[in-house]
Amino acid sequence: MSQPTTGVPAAAGTAAPPAPAMTRREVLEALSGIMLGVFVSLLATTIVSTSLPQIVAELHGSQHSYTWVVTAMLLTMTISTPLWGKLADLTNRKVLMQVALAVTVVSAAAAGLSQNIEMLIGFRALQGIGAGGLTALATVLMADIISPRERGKYMGLMGGVMAVAQIGGPLLGGVITDSALGWRWTFFVGVPFAVAAFVVLQKTLHLPARDKRVVKIDYAGAVLIAVAVALLLLWVTFAGDQFEWASWQTGAMVGGAVVALLAAGLVERAAAEPIIPLHLFKNRTFVLAVVGSASVGVAMFGTAVFLSQYFQLARGKTPTESGLLTIPMVVGTMLAGLVLGRIISNTGRYKAIMVSGAAVLTLSLFGLSTIEVDTSFVLISVYLFGLGLSVGALMQNLVLATQNTLDVHEMGAGTSGVAFFRSLGGAIGVSALGAVMAAKIKTDLTTGLAELGVPASAMGGESGAIPSDLSALPDAVRGVIESAYSDGITTIFLYAVPMAVISLIAVLFIKEIPLGQRSGIEQVLDEQREEQAQVA
Repeated sequence: MSQPTTGVPAAAGTAAPPAPAMTRREVLEALSGIMLGVFVSLLATTIVSTSLPQIVAELHGSQHSYTWVVTAMLLTMTISTPLWGKLADLTNRKVLMQVALAVTVVSAAAAGLSQNIEMLIGFRALQGIGAGGLTALATVLMADIISPRERGKYMGLMGGVMAVAQIGGPLLGGVITDSALGWRWTFFVGVPFAVAAFVVLQKTLHLPARDKRVVKIDYAGAVLIAVAVALLLLWVTFAGDQFEWASWQTGAMVGGAVVALLAAGLVERAAAEPIIPLHLFKNRTFVLAVVGSASVGVAMFGTAVFLSQYFQLARGKTPTESGLLTIPMVVGTMLAGLVLGRIISNTGRYKAIMVSGAAVLTLSLFGLSTIEVDTSFVLISVYLFGLGLSVGALMQNLVLATQNTLDVHEMGAGTSGVAFFRSLGGAIGVSALGAVMAAKIKTDLTTGLAELGVPASAMGGESGAIPSDLSALPDAVRGVIESAYSDGITTIFLYAVPMAVISLIAVLFIKEIPLGQRSGIEQVLDEQREEQAQVA
């Protein structure tokens, strides 16, 4: 723990001694602003989840466009996350947090004015840029003000806030969509929360001045990484539908992505301030956390995003009911954050919790792959609770384990690197699993409707359009559609199981290192005192 600074004289020509580290009250006040910012970001994302089937149907979208409403945001969030992290190491983190917050909410509100599916996808992509900043900066700022040993229980509080947003978002979105206001207002309600978050951050978050570093953004590296990620996502989205897996288009996209990644590696090696410093990959914990996070991202984003379609299109539930049925998953996430976070802070041990979480994730996904159109909602709730519990045990703790091994001056790049690969896994998971699901649904619809003597084109089977009102269809046709969506969605749960197994293997090989006792601010202050003492 750092010593008082009052006895350290300031040498002539140097800055005054740094202020003491933050008190517990100051930490809680600053944390309130950070958590409110995360709440706004999650609310803007989750509030539309239960409304998406209806939104896409009203905007005349297809199953592919449904996937891209989600993937567009994940794509830009993935690409922008390491850039935000690098900026966090170079510039004012509080200002960056406020900028990310503004981008997130303004773009979310603009999405509410969308007149077609293309506009919606575009504004969701812009929203992802802000969300990438909030995702990276929140955990970096927590590392600034809280030591790794104490961070577990505070991450529990963060988990509680996230759970409230995850529970309240879909419920509020469902209620608004089912009300006279309509789905567009789901995009507008976050604005007052964003204003409040901006003000609270301004008043409560006070960080000590850091040594000035020349801001040199590796634009070439950022562009090459963006190109590689975009090509991979386009490939997994359209392969098998717009063109064959074994085709010249596949060769061009995959080949282009590989070339862009190799070029990015060369650029990053030579850059003065690389977006993702390559020497981080010599850190065993960082590499294993990256693998685990990417796999968790595939399993979590790539499955949870389609739950609304299962409840609404396979089980005939309303958006509000769909939101209510996801509560077990969110409760699991909240309990994992609050209870497991406190255990980690009290014991300093985290590996056993992550291993258990990865095992539960595997079992939960396998359980969800067995559900059908008539499966008991109680049994589904058990599987969803396990899914939430496992995600809560893995997500933040993989970041915590990584931060515990990072130098304070690379906290932004290292933390955002883990978040980058988690988002990348999620984006690829949504695209790939969404493509598999769309192909499965299209095949089942065509076959099922043909057996009834109904042309697939009459029901949107050729275009893959999502039905807007199942209740208006004949029972036999509705049964075919419900069965097709049920089979398609459970198939992607089964495809996600191997990704969960990869996460389990990764966390098994993570070496548990005792959690540090000093926050990032305290480490910076210690360095400044040492420098002043040497000058004196």
